[in-house]
Amino acid sequence: MDLFRKKVIVSGESNTSLKKVLGAFDLILLGIGAIVGTGIFVLTGVAAAEYAGPALIFSFIIAGLACAFAALCYSEFASMIPQSGSAYTYSYVAFGELVAWLLGWDMVLEYGLASSAVASGWSGYFQGLLAGFGIELPTALTSAFDPTKGTIIDLPAVIVVLLITLLLTRGVKESAKFNKVMVFIKVGVVLLFIAVGVWYVEPANWSPFMPFGYQGVVSGAAVVVFAYFGFDAVSTAAEEVKNPQRNLPIGIISALAICTILYIVVSLILTGIVPYEQLNVKDPVAFALDFIHQDWAAGFMSLGAITGITTVLMVMMFGQTRLFFAISRDGLLPKKLSKVHVKTQVPVTSTWITGLLVAVFAGFIPLNKLAELTNIGTLFAFSMVSLGVLVLRKTQPDLKRGFRTPWVPVIPALAIIFCVYLMLQLSAFTWKGFVVWLVLGLIIYIVYGYRNSNLNKKASVQ
Repeated sequence: MDLFRKKVIVSGESNTSLKKVLGAFDLILLGIGAIVGTGIFVLTGVAAAEYAGPALIFSFIIAGLACAFAALCYSEFASMIPQSGSAYTYSYVAFGELVAWLLGWDMVLEYGLASSAVASGWSGYFQGLLAGFGIELPTALTSAFDPTKGTIIDLPAVIVVLLITLLLTRGVKESAKFNKVMVFIKVGVVLLFIAVGVWYVEPANWSPFMPFGYQGVVSGAAVVVFAYFGFDAVSTAAEEVKNPQRNLPIGIISALAICTILYIVVSLILTGIVPYEQLNVKDPVAFALDFIHQDWAAGFMSLGAITGITTVLMVMMFGQTRLFFAISRDGLLPKKLSKVHVKTQVPVTSTWITGLLVAVFAGFIPLNKLAELTNIGTLFAFSMVSLGVLVLRKTQPDLKRGFRTPWVPVIPALAIIFCVYLMLQLSAFTWKGFVVWLVLGLIIYIVYGYRNSNLNKKASVQ
């Protein structure tokens, strides 16, 4: 019973028919477009109120470093194996089928809950925009199930997820030009907040600066790592990058550095305007502008956040459908999930399954639980990809690599240490949920995946 049979990538297989058209600037914009969204518009408030207080800036720096190290490891894999599936596909080559399945199953949780958390943040800003026009939804329909607040379902989040699912089934494609427009809108809105808010900062609000101590800072880092989740979009573009050896690290590190600076400045202004205890809201940036009676700017903020978060949600859900597609194509999930519609060239079944799962999570599970469960899955994937670089450098040193992670084994080791350390800061509830999810995945693999795997069928024929 071979649980660790591996996919074989022959040297040169990373050559692609896709045009190598992306330069460093394109990658920087792609990274910012994927990163700037829920993290800056939503999680800054939750993380400041519940974990780090004004010291949230240190949380962002720690999380940014962990992601930078992991991103360099992702880049090496992406240049070697430019195929859909991301960490799942990479681990199939490095560790074998069982580990790949568990990592893929982990990423189903990661992408699904990330999409749900993004939808939840979108809902907060949408409701804020409606409130500006004097429209209030019934309390029961405004947020995830919480008997103490009288909420039952986050209806706006469910509706936006289903609408985006419908768009994805029609063959919606993210173009580089559209992404650039969205990036400029999102960054423009963030800069507007900085320009307006900086004049209302009260330094007294920064005291105490570290109300939850060092533990609060690292716990905050474990939560806000969600804010950097989108950097994967840069590494997965490797096959279309001109001169990947130079442009990939420039694109990844520059996008992460720019976003980290934006996160730090926004966090400082946010906690300088509003006492951190009051920031546990879905739309903290708009809330802060309302707090200082800059209603006109708060309206722009809500509109910009809605626009920006919508594109992030679309990319996240698209990633989830591609993951189902890749796992199904390998035979580990039913083939129907990788069946592509003749006209639209879209895997319709996996798209609708993704949409329905995300809608249920977004509708009924609170934002803070969504973010934590997403993060443990993300950090686990980052750790395994970083370990995979070390493994393949030893076992398959001659594989053609368009980009090589610098300072091996130091960079992969730092990525693993940072990610595992941040995983250990997450709550017991999060760990229990993660373990239950992996056990469920193991059962599915034993019952279905092992027997139906393409590699198993090839072995049976031989």
